[in-house]
Amino acid sequence: MERPPAPAALAVPEGVEPSPAAAGCDRDSAVSVIAPPASRARARDPRKAAFEVDKLRKRLRRQVGQAIADYAMIEAGDRVMACLSGGKDSYGMLDILLSLQKRSPQPFSIVAVNLDQKQPGFPADVLPRYLDERDVEFRIAEQDTYSVVKRLIPEGATMCSLCSRLRRGVLYRVAREIGATKIALGHHRDDMLATFFLNLFHGGKLKTMPPKLVSDDGMHVVIRPLAYVRERDLARYAEARAFPLIPCTLCGSQENLQRKQVAAMLREWEKRFPGRIESIFNAMGNVVATHLLDRELNDFAAVQATGVASPDGDRAFDEPT
Repeated sequence: MERPPAPAALAVPEGVEPSPAAAGCDRDSAVSVIAPPASRARARDPRKAAFEVDKLRKRLRRQVGQAIADYAMIEAGDRVMACLSGGKDSYGMLDILLSLQKRSPQPFSIVAVNLDQKQPGFPADVLPRYLDERDVEFRIAEQDTYSVVKRLIPEGATMCSLCSRLRRGVLYRVAREIGATKIALGHHRDDMLATFFLNLFHGGKLKTMPPKLVSDDGMHVVIRPLAYVRERDLARYAEARAFPLIPCTLCGSQENLQRKQVAAMLREWEKRFPGRIESIFNAMGNVVATHLLDRELNDFAAVQATGVASPDGDRAFDEPT
C-alpha cells in the first residue's frame, strides 16, 4: 500500500545495505524452510533482481516509517522489544526497524525477543546465530507452552486463542524484565483486514488490530510497525534477504482455521475486484461513527432537527469519487 513519504524524523536514503546474515506469532508462511532457495528470476538476471529488491526495500522502509509517524509508535529514548517468532513477518519487521534506527535523528534501542515454546524439533540455534551475526541484542525466553496447549485443546480444535494468551503473558513478563517501553509485533495489513472480517463474521463487532494500543495488563504499549505493509511484499522480502525461516508446528500447521478461510476470501477479492482491498483498509481509518448503530457512540434519543444543513445527513452510501 503506497503512502506519502515518511516525515524527516524517519526519512531514509536510497541505498541498500547487504545482509550480514548467512545468506507475538507470524509463522504462518507457506514458505516453511530454514533457508529459502534463490528464485529462478534472480539466477537468470541478477542485476534486474537486485534492482527489484532495492525498490521493494525502499517501499517497505517508507511504509513502516509512515506508520510509525502516523501513529506515534516510537519516541526518543524508547526501548523497543521486537518480538521475533522465526517467521517472515517478524524477521522483516526487525530488519526494517534496524534500518530505520540507523537513520532516525531520535535515538531508540531495539532488543529482539523470542519465545521458545518447546515445540518438538524446534531448531533452537537458528535465531541466536542469526541475531549474533546481525549484532542485535536479544533475549530467548524458554517456557513450555506447547505441552499446555496440546494437553488442554482437543485434537482438531483451534489452538490459536489459548496459545496467544499464554504467549502474551510470557512476553509481558519479559518486557518488564528488560525495561521495554514498547512491544513491537509483526502483524501486517493483511492480518488487520482478516481480523476485521473475523470479528464481523464471527464476533458481531466492528473491530480489528489497531496499530498502537495498551496491553491487556495495562502495563505496556503494543505497536504494529507493519500496519501498512502487504503480506506478499514481506514474503518476497524474506526470500530476497534469505531469512532463516522456522516453521510453526503448532497453530501454523492447522488447516481448519477461520483466519485462513478469511485470508483466502481476501485473496480472491483482490484478484477479482482490483481496488476493493485498498478501499476496505482505508475505510478502517475513516470511520463515520454517527452513521453506525452503536448507542454507546451516539445518543439517538437526543437527535433533533437543527435547521442546519448537513453534508452527510441521511446519505447512507457515498458514491466512489
